[in-house]
Parts: sequence; structure tokens; C-alpha cells
Amino acid sequence: MAVLFPINLEGALEALLFVSPEPLPLKKIAQTLELSLEETREVVLRLQDKLNEDQRGIMLNFAEEEVWLTTRPDFSVYIERLFKPPAQHLTQATLETLAIIAYKQPVTKTEIELIRGVKADSSIATLLERGLIEEAGRKEAPGRPILYRTTAKFLEFFGLKSLEELPPLNLENEPENDGNNSLKDKEN
Repeated sequence: MAVLFPINLEGALEALLFVSPEPLPLKKIAQTLELSLEETREVVLRLQDKLNEDQRGIMLNFAEEEVWLTTRPDFSVYIERLFKPPAQHLTQATLETLAIIAYKQPVTKTEIELIRGVKADSSIATLLERGLIEEAGRKEAPGRPILYRTTAKFLEFFGLKSLEELPPLNLENEPENDGNNSLKDKEN
């Protein structure tokens, strides 16, 4: 293999490390750059010094005869911001729809709408799009409506390990309606 001169050995090493998905053995770098192990070690240390002097966003790691690039810990806050998933805000209507599905699953759109008293198309579409619910087959009823259930992503989103961890429905403590749209006083 012919080596092209003049060559920026630190630049060549940086390019190799950049494209490698895992640490490169020093021996492999030496073979690729057609250098001795000692010459390769010197190039590695020079590149490491350059990256440290400039306080670059990447740093060179050299341990146990392997070399790799990582991001500098000082800049981790920016990396976290870049890769942090956007907050997934759900509207009240969508949360209500999701709660009905979670507690009544598998459930049809019509059953959800009967409980909520309003259309649920938009909420169901949002929940499907976000992967919080999925189709769970079809109900053996006229028209064979689609059944919906929650997904593993639903559990992850709410920090649950299983549906058994859902808080119990406590319908007994809901205010009662006396028919005149006024609340009855609860006796303790």
C-alpha cells in the first residue's frame, strides 16, 4: 500500500477514529497508517494533546492499546438538549380518552364516545400517532368495530411496569348531582 506524502498523520488518525463505531486497536491504526507501534503511539498522543489544548467538543481516549473519540463531558448538557425527546403534551380530551382506554381496554371508539359524550376521532388519532395505543383486533359485533388498547410505550410514558400499577378508580368520592346541577353536601 502506497502512502501519500505529505500526510497529516493526526488528521488521518482523527478521520479513522471518527468513522469507527468502536475503539480501534493501536496495532490496527499502525497497519492502516503504515507506521510502527511507537510512531502510532506518538501520533495518538499528539492528537490527544491538540484536542485537549483547543478544548474541542471531542476528546481522544487512549487506554489498553485502544483508541477512540468521545464527546467532552463539559458539553454534555448541550448533547442532552439535542437528543432529549420533545415534551409530549396531551390535551385534556386526549388524556380522558387515554384513561378510558387504559381502564376499559380493549374498547371501541363508540364505547369511548358513549363514556365521554363527545367524538373521540382526533384523540384516538393522536394517541395512535404517538404510539400510546394500538389496535387490538375487532369486536364481534355488528360492523366489527376496531378495539383499542394501550401499548408498552404507554407504560413507559407514565413510568409504569404494568397496568396493575394504574391507580384504582375511585368513583365513590365523586360529587353527586341532585338533578338541579348543584352539589350535595357530603356527610362525613
